Amino acid sequence: MSFSLAGKTAIITGAANGVGLAIARHFVREGVQVMMADMNEEKLITEISALTSDETKPKFFAGDLRQRLTQANLISATIDEFERIDILVNASRQVLHSNPLDPDEDEFENLMEQNVVTALRLTQLVAKRMMKQAEDEPGDNASIGNIVNLSSIVGRRAHPDLMAFSISSAALDQMTRAMAVALAEHRIRVNAVAIGSVMSASLRNALKDNVELRGLVAKATPLGYIGEAAEVVEAVQYLASEASSFVTGQILTVDGGRTLIDPVSVAAH
Repeated sequence: MSFSLAGKTAIITGAANGVGLAIARHFVREGVQVMMADMNEEKLITEISALTSDETKPKFFAGDLRQRLTQANLISATIDEFERIDILVNASRQVLHSNPLDPDEDEFENLMEQNVVTALRLTQLVAKRMMKQAEDEPGDNASIGNIVNLSSIVGRRAHPDLMAFSISSAALDQMTRAMAVALAEHRIRVNAVAIGSVMSASLRNALKDNVELRGLVAKATPLGYIGEAAEVVEAVQYLASEASSFVTGQILTVDGGRTLIDPVSVAAH
């Protein structure tokens, strides 16, 4: 099977910075027609000008994707530009600290809406479009579309100061599995990449406020360093390509081995 994505059309949310931007850059280099979506229009314009080449000309869509009308407009804009949608990468996610004992500061509603509900609604809309596209296509076993969600390793661990983000990540993982089963009969695959110890936008900001954090994260990672966002994109490409044609409902972990060890034993050495 091929890892090639050339000629495909992809929507990538959260594409103005961090891992989402790294995925967009990689997909453009791979010959994908990319619609970059984010709230930060200024950053999108800057990145688009740097990414545009003779082979591929990515487009951008700026708006608050928590709104259903904005989601519908994103789908319409992508169809107007590229005529179809083959891949959706839900890379938009927000990380906020929360107070698990204070309902006014636990950020639960905010992060569930941003990290789970928005991804779910976009998945539903894009899946319907993929099914419509497939009506005139051969009914063999080949995928008619691929959806990849960007999750986090905190979804499988208890982090009280990141309670809302942890819960939303776990919910996104379960949504990935549920939608994979629901869409399997339509030949649409749904998977996720759970990242940890990767230089995402949120981790970069955290490192600015805590100079000791870099060493602590590296020490807690068996491979011994913090990964770069570019190290996530190959995993996303694999799940979005026919190389993973018999893979669906899976959460692929990219964390340098961090979830393999007990943090207490790390601290003891």
